[in-house]
Amino acid sequence: MILIFIIPIYILLNAYILHRIHKWLTACSERFHSKWFVVPYLTIYSLLALSLLFAFLLPASEFQVLVKQISNYWLGTFLYLLMFIAVADILRLILKQITGKIHEFFFCKAGYVFVGLLLTALICGISAYGILHSKHVKVTPYDITVEKSCAGHDSLKIVLAADLHLGYSVDDRQMQRMVKKINAQNADLVVFAGDVFDNEYEAVQNPDKIAKTLSTIQSTYGSYAVFGNHDVTERLLGGFSVTSKENEVRDPRFESFLKDADITLLDDEVTCIDNAFYLVGRKDIQKPGDGTTNRKTIKELLSNVDKTKPVFVLEHQPKQLEELDNAGVDMQLCGHTHDGQIFPGNLTVKLFCENPCGYLKKGNLNSIVTSGVGVWGPAMRVGTDSEICTITVYFSNY
Repeated sequence: MILIFIIPIYILLNAYILHRIHKWLTACSERFHSKWFVVPYLTIYSLLALSLLFAFLLPASEFQVLVKQISNYWLGTFLYLLMFIAVADILRLILKQITGKIHEFFFCKAGYVFVGLLLTALICGISAYGILHSKHVKVTPYDITVEKSCAGHDSLKIVLAADLHLGYSVDDRQMQRMVKKINAQNADLVVFAGDVFDNEYEAVQNPDKIAKTLSTIQSTYGSYAVFGNHDVTERLLGGFSVTSKENEVRDPRFESFLKDADITLLDDEVTCIDNAFYLVGRKDIQKPGDGTTNRKTIKELLSNVDKTKPVFVLEHQPKQLEELDNAGVDMQLCGHTHDGQIFPGNLTVKLFCENPCGYLKKGNLNSIVTSGVGVWGPAMRVGTDSEICTITVYFSNY
């Protein structure tokens, strides 16, 4: 339903960008007024702007994958085109009220051309940086203390990864980079906090190869995962769902993939590892995968848990922190936020989450949220990092 409002706005914003770019080009040279330029310019820009729609409508094929990848790069570039051009126009309105040499420079032809060249360099540079930077996987360490004993352990090293978003923008090469970083940590446990997939199993490029790569992850107690809000089969147009709630169900191939990758799924389940600590895996709070919003409460999940042992909760979205603290949970491990992924999202995400990324202590609960390994939507990261988190948990009563 929201698309009814979004599509007209998107069209108007693209018309605004088209007009401003063409106005700047004609200031650079009268040749850009020619139909021999205007027609190709309009055609190429329109194809890029409509690539979101084409990727949605085209049947599954290698060509459709290519169009979808282009549309993901376009999304990020479009954001920065809009942002920089809008900021430049606002500054021009302000500078109109100022007299002197600054006014004269910015309102002469040379100044107008210079500003356009500067914006072009910034937009191209930031977009290229964001695309390349998203491929680099950083290791973020955390040290926390839990006021409990853990049989046979004075500490545990846990690697947290999330938001792989396997599909159009994330492939086996990114997984190889991630696995290499994980295996270098010598972890006791590896956990994946949801959004393993990007809604469409068909979008995963060579799933057998990726599963084999993930199966090479090394740790003492193995790898565990939960699913997130994107681990359901769902048609998206520009990131917005066109699938009804009851049809937001999980593709059975998602679970088969995890088995092939030697990753244990915890789907509203509890496991006691080495008779020393508990790992609780929760369904996603928004899209649990069965077309409903039903999942077990934390009270139900912990009904038979010995709370003298450490209790770690793995779930996709960092919510209900107070409820988890009251239930006696020692640590919550999440993803979902991407830390906003691209500027200015890394600033605005803080308005919507109690713990948007990083570490937060709430009562006795240790909340850790990772920015994730993959990307969603715009295939770039600006102002954030792709990461895995290495969490060393020390036990005070060993």
